[in-house]
Amino acid sequence: MQLHTIYEARETLKGIALHTPLTRNTNLSEEFAAQVYLKREDLQPVRSYKLRGAYNKIASLSDADRSRGVVCASAGNHAQGVAYACRKLNISAVIFMPQTTPFQKVKQVRLFGKDNVEVVLIGDTFNDASDTARQYCEENQMTFIHPFDDELVIAGQGTIGLEILADATAPIDYLFVPIGGGGLAAGICAVFSELSPETRIIGVEPQGALSMLTSIRNGENTTLQEIDKFVDGAAVKRVGDLPFEICKTRLHEVVPVPEGQVCTTMLRLYNEEAMVVEPAGALTIAALEIYASALKDKNVVCVVSGSNNDITRMEEIKERSMLYEGLKHYFVVNFPQRAGALREFLDNTLSPTDDITYFQYVKKHSRETGAVVIAIEVKEKEHFELVEKKMLRNGYTFVYLNNKQSLFNLLAL
Repeated sequence: MQLHTIYEARETLKGIALHTPLTRNTNLSEEFAAQVYLKREDLQPVRSYKLRGAYNKIASLSDADRSRGVVCASAGNHAQGVAYACRKLNISAVIFMPQTTPFQKVKQVRLFGKDNVEVVLIGDTFNDASDTARQYCEENQMTFIHPFDDELVIAGQGTIGLEILADATAPIDYLFVPIGGGGLAAGICAVFSELSPETRIIGVEPQGALSMLTSIRNGENTTLQEIDKFVDGAAVKRVGDLPFEICKTRLHEVVPVPEGQVCTTMLRLYNEEAMVVEPAGALTIAALEIYASALKDKNVVCVVSGSNNDITRMEEIKERSMLYEGLKHYFVVNFPQRAGALREFLDNTLSPTDDITYFQYVKKHSRETGAVVIAIEVKEKEHFELVEKKMLRNGYTFVYLNNKQSLFNLLAL
């Protein structure tokens, strides 16, 4: 990746993509005793950085290619960038998205693209949608706009790096970049390796989709068999071949962040900063906690990649956060089948600040006891041990579900 390609992309994007602000965050700076800045790509017209790469690629097409239209596959944000670009350039697009894509993102794609865009929902993952999109593209002789494995797309994303360096008032010690397919990380690495090689670039992946970290460890681009799709903007089974070649020697480290920690960060940003970010948009800020000891007195930048979060997901986000923080616990408890059994359980087991938030029980009169699925919320993480001790002391037999993932998913969520 040549730096001049990224400078050319910056010219192409003038008047299309915003030069988003690099803002110092007071709360994070105080917490980590550092100067923490957020690169606010969530403020783009399509609420993510993906507009940059999509527009840069589509704007490069010949008149003949434009007349045939374009095809893309996306979990949401790239689709919105393509839709926005196609409407601006009056080009038709067929966009394939996983059926699991949050409805808010599907709606926004149609909103940005209007009559220029057809949306097709298919498969459960980005890779499923991508395979179908490529086949459709070949059959109809259209141009495939890859979300990350394309030089011009990477160049568009790399303009973020140019903006960060233009706006920074001091040398940047750490730069945290989210990784899904790797296009953003590759573009930023290309810029910083040339213009700020002393900056440590930290790639951040969701723990359930460590495609870049796995590939770097294996020494070759590796396809994951299974992924957790929760962080939908960064959950891919395989990073791009070109991003991998760029990132494998230029990323200083790739760090995994648990999905529950991402959720805690999202809620914190909403409550403390009035920022609405999507899971992928919270990845880099969530990673700060992991690097806390190294950040003191450093200049730190986190790329906030997007804010396309479906409000209907908030209950799941809260649930995952509480589970990660150790504040919510699920059990299967064997209850006596008689009047007053629940009252006894409450009196003997729970403290005044504990709460039951889930209770599932079907009475069967032919048995002395019956299984109850129950969720208990505690105010402090340390209170959980007291609940368990009380249950054992009072003779309740139970199975703790939080650490039995398959059973937990079946019974509790």
